[in-house]
Amino acid sequence: MVDKNEYKGVWVFAEQRRGQLHNVSFELLGKGRELADKLQTELSAVLLGYNIKSKAQELIAHGADKVYLVDNEKLKDFNDEIYAKVLADIAQQYKPEIILAGATAVGRAFIPRVSIRLNAGLTADCTAFELDLQERNLYQIRPAFGGSLMAKIITPERRPQMATARYKVFKPLPADNSRKGEIIEPQIKEDSFKTRAQFIEFIEEVETTINISEADIIVSGGRGIGSKENFKLVKDLAEAIGGAVGASRAAVDSGWISYSHQVGQTGKTVCPRIYIACGISGAVQHLAGMQSSDIIIAINKDPDAPIFSVAKFGIVGDLFQILPAITEKLKKR
Repeated sequence: MVDKNEYKGVWVFAEQRRGQLHNVSFELLGKGRELADKLQTELSAVLLGYNIKSKAQELIAHGADKVYLVDNEKLKDFNDEIYAKVLADIAQQYKPEIILAGATAVGRAFIPRVSIRLNAGLTADCTAFELDLQERNLYQIRPAFGGSLMAKIITPERRPQMATARYKVFKPLPADNSRKGEIIEPQIKEDSFKTRAQFIEFIEEVETTINISEADIIVSGGRGIGSKENFKLVKDLAEAIGGAVGASRAAVDSGWISYSHQVGQTGKTVCPRIYIACGISGAVQHLAGMQSSDIIIAINKDPDAPIFSVAKFGIVGDLFQILPAITEKLKKR
């Protein structure tokens, strides 16, 4: 049991990659601002890296009151052991009430190490947060049992309360460059920069299509597409509309398209302006990854398909006739 009164403030780990802030950092600052205001406390960002001091003001513009900055050459390339030690070191000095990070490859790699060092609870892959203001407990909400229900998790006896959140779930605040904030450069123990691992090389991932995590328009195919050859209809429409190609788990498991295109609880969470679901029934696992899209358009021959319950526009019919017709119309425009 800890003295909860010693812990104050909401923290967001500001993820950066090769000197550029990841968008999940701005999304979490937007949600963090809401939580901090309700708790009547400060919102802080933690920024680790090398030659990144100029990015601190960007975090303040997006809602942070303070930025804890550690600019050190040993943080230039991500190392989960060093990052975990440094973040834990800062948290032990300043005692935040809540720490949020993105459920990205980086967040998933090192935040569990931080929670162990702080002897704190951690909930992974959250899609929502709520507060018990009386006890100052954070409800960490995430899909459970294959997405069939949403679990509410609290860690009432430990502080800080820690969670990772899915990318493309929360909305960032608009940048306000007039905002003022404090930049703090904590003293870090030299031992925190020691590691047993050595960085060898960074190999950039090559995307052959638009990355679905960043796309404004996504055209996704599901079991109703029927075959790998038929997926060309989805790809043609995506190309004509300037969008990315997505897929349901059923399509990926069938070998029709690679896993990097999978949308859903076991794939990527996306939030495009337009999401076109073609031959996708709308299982809860898939909906968990795309239902926050601004506009959902469903094309399915089954009028009772669950996808229509979340769609703003629906077309009941044969997608093998509908998709080529839409594609042809777009090409003529």
